[in-house]
Amino acid sequence: MLPQFEIGQTVRVTRNVRNDGTFPGMDVGELLIRRGSTGYVRNIGTFLQDQIIYTVHFFDNGGLMVGCREEELIDADAPWTPSKFESREKVRCTCTLAVGGEIRVRVGDIGEVIKIVRHESGPIYHVSFPGGFLQVPEDVLTAHDKKAEADATTDDTETPA
Repeated sequence: MLPQFEIGQTVRVTRNVRNDGTFPGMDVGELLIRRGSTGYVRNIGTFLQDQIIYTVHFFDNGGLMVGCREEELIDADAPWTPSKFESREKVRCTCTLAVGGEIRVRVGDIGEVIKIVRHESGPIYHVSFPGGFLQVPEDVLTAHDKKAEADATTDDTETPA
């Protein structure tokens, strides 16, 4: 198991990094580093003897030093296409999608981003919809508004006291 990056190398984080409980002074789930941010590899170690972990110093993010897995990093000079959504994020489809004339996804259907493939022309998302997995461009997706969905399913009738 050889590291892909070297100490001192500038790297870019490809997904949001949140506190998994190992970062002191911040709540679990709190955003530490936003995807696309760059930093410098300060140290290289392992976790469970089968994962390479890089300590990355993010100067532009308050000087935080965060442990990142190799699959979360790319060389800072590698092409980077920002994306609106990230893996595991819920999204809503803005148009009807069909494959071979068969409708698979309707306007408003909610899916989950499984993977992001970055192209110069823009990101392509692999999304799991109730009608199956589809590859879709960013412009057919919008953020899933959890609060609006909760409001729509809340019973508005009053209960007598």
